[in-house]
Amino acid sequence: MSSYKKIAKAAQKSHKERGQLANRRHLGLLEKKKDYKLRAKDYHSKQDELKRLRQKAFNKNPDEFYFKMINSKMEDGVHRKKKKEKVQTDTQIRMMDTQDIRYVNLKRGIEAKKIERLKSSLHMLDEARPKNKHTFFVDTAEEASNFDPAKHLNTHPALIGRTYNRPTMETLKNQRLGQHYDEDFVKEIELERRKKVQRIISKNRTRKGTVCNSSKDASKTRYA
Repeated sequence: MSSYKKIAKAAQKSHKERGQLANRRHLGLLEKKKDYKLRAKDYHSKQDELKRLRQKAFNKNPDEFYFKMINSKMEDGVHRKKKKEKVQTDTQIRMMDTQDIRYVNLKRGIEAKKIERLKSSLHMLDEARPKNKHTFFVDTAEEASNFDPAKHLNTHPALIGRTYNRPTMETLKNQRLGQHYDEDFVKEIELERRKKVQRIISKNRTRKGTVCNSSKDASKTRYA
């Protein structure tokens, strides 16, 4: 049955809506039913909203109060919350100062541990060794002219200029490190140690700067 209706409708003549009359074209396009339905729907929705607002205003309690009435103001037709200035009490200021001191002590301890770790790996630095001389005494002038410090100290000739961590030849042979103790290797080690010294110096400066800046921030917070 439904298929028959579809076939019957397909054979029907399509009726077109008439357009605007010639003498009324100055009024614009002729409004169709679908346009009227949209306009009527919009109009009635607005009327219903106005009715709801009138009813809400009629039922309003005159003694009603909530804090946004005094904590907000109208700006350009929009309610905006008022900004309040923060007033800090003496207790709050003392608490903030205590927190700042704890933070400074924490950062100071962290930097101190970093410096100690770096120093512990630099126990063989030139700057850390005592600035003294090693004097050898011999009996005759011939022994003095033929004196060989490397042979006397039983170490590698490349390690004569070091007063720290100077292993003997037996130690070098047992550990198989003798072939690495040439001049280039020693210079490379010294350069690496000097870089670590610079890192320690920069860490100390950073540590002092952190303490100073934290103290300034604490004073600013206190009197803000």
